[in-house]
Amino acid sequence: MKLLRFGPKGQEKPGILDSDGKVRDLSGKVADFAGAGVSLEALEAIRAIDIASLPVVENPGRIGSCLASVPNFFCVGLNYALHAKESGMDAPTEPVLFSKASSALSGPFDPVVIPRKSVKADWEVELGVVIGKTALYVSEDDALDHVAGYCTINDVSEREFQIEKLGQWIKGKSAPTFGPTGPYLVTADEVGDPQNLRVTLDLNGETVQDSNTSDMIFSVRQIVSYMSQFMQLQPGDIIATGTPSGVGMGMKPQRFLKPGDVMEIEVHGLGRQRQETVAAD
Repeated sequence: MKLLRFGPKGQEKPGILDSDGKVRDLSGKVADFAGAGVSLEALEAIRAIDIASLPVVENPGRIGSCLASVPNFFCVGLNYALHAKESGMDAPTEPVLFSKASSALSGPFDPVVIPRKSVKADWEVELGVVIGKTALYVSEDDALDHVAGYCTINDVSEREFQIEKLGQWIKGKSAPTFGPTGPYLVTADEVGDPQNLRVTLDLNGETVQDSNTSDMIFSVRQIVSYMSQFMQLQPGDIIATGTPSGVGMGMKPQRFLKPGDVMEIEVHGLGRQRQETVAAD
């Protein structure tokens, strides 16, 4: 299934794509896609619905984040070997974990706002993993059984805030609009192997990131299992699994976002995003 949310910001309704690619309105059947609303049980209930009986949304308008909110917005750093190299760091021997503020969650076509005092705003296409079942002390063999689905994420970052200031990376990851997510939450059964997905990002029409999740240092099953040894993952949590090489920080000379830049981001099969950057008020 491809699940989505449509409508003005703060007034989105849940929807689903039918076999013809039309949006069907699920708001009469489910409350929204967040927390328990994307649990494995909730997804099974949606599968039981006769999709053809749902109203067709002729003009869905704005597409919001595929999740209304997230309990936790987790991230994995340096998870592609070439990205670690371009960052001037050794490939990690264990997953590097950090978080984004949940308030960074944003729609896939909404503007990305460059924060005040920002000089090094950067782009990062990533495969997003949405948890559908509580996970604690999960083995790698069982890890994917706890995944509800996958989505495209742009892990927008401010490198000066992230690296050059003291403290944790979360400062450079968490500005409002720094977490465009969607357009679709694609259920795990439809995705198949999450380690064989092309990931791309075009900046102003130029392809700057083009890789495949097969190049991840730590696979989705390894990441979910590893994280569950230290914390309890819960339905609705999202994990951004790392970005490949081609970020602005790794270029020579370095290149960062400025107002008016356009990013087009895609994890193939999960939907394409488009954001234009604007300056903060």
